[in-house]
Amino acid sequence: MTRSFTSASTLDDAMTAIAAGARPVAGGTDLVVGARQGKKPLPGAIVAIDRIEALRGLEERDGGLRLGALVTHEAIVADETVRARFTALADSSAIVGSHATRANGTIGGNVMNASPAMDTGGALLCFGATVTLRSEAGEREVPLGDLWTGPGATTAAPGELLVAIDLPAPPAGTGSAYVRLEYRRQMEIAVVGATAVVTVGDGPGDDSGAGPVTDARIAITALAPTIHRVAEAEQALMGTGGGDDAVGAA
Repeated sequence: MTRSFTSASTLDDAMTAIAAGARPVAGGTDLVVGARQGKKPLPGAIVAIDRIEALRGLEERDGGLRLGALVTHEAIVADETVRARFTALADSSAIVGSHATRANGTIGGNVMNASPAMDTGGALLCFGATVTLRSEAGEREVPLGDLWTGPGATTAAPGELLVAIDLPAPPAGTGSAYVRLEYRRQMEIAVVGATAVVTVGDGPGDDSGAGPVTDARIAITALAPTIHRVAEAEQALMGTGGGDDAVGAA
């Protein structure tokens, strides 16, 4: 049962409350659902961070992308740079929950919830995302693959808040996509999902496709305790033209 509720308007106010043991909440979509289903009780102290403007930025940086923790899935889908250059992230954000979930749920909350079935996780992992965690002692950067340790578990220390997610610039010739097995069009959790981020160079590959594939990153969602890349599938695509035989082998 929640006994204390605070609404922070600045990052410093939020960090003070979090250091005192409050749980940060933005959209609250995962928190409320978990409590209603009896999976996790509501925390004893909550600090709302949804009014902190410093966490809302979505901006291009040196060809890469910085997402503030409060950027919503709806905002990600609407961004032209994301759709054009980080397509798998737009694909996955477009099918998170319902329209209401996408309008209120945040990318920071999605990442820190650490669900192995989260739709956006594969894209963030394949694009080489790094998260920035902030505490009263300062900030540190953590590769996304080192953040998740299991369902609902991360390496973030008590008192740390995810404030931003950075994606480096993808090389020229990079394309991406996310698909999932689902039984409904709305409010669905992935049975299995797959993300591909592939870079194609100049010249022919070794099969009937375009190619050659110079970099391939494949991630699988919902089949293990954490979202992870599949090295065997990536290797099967390398050097090929990305034709049917190579895709089948992957």
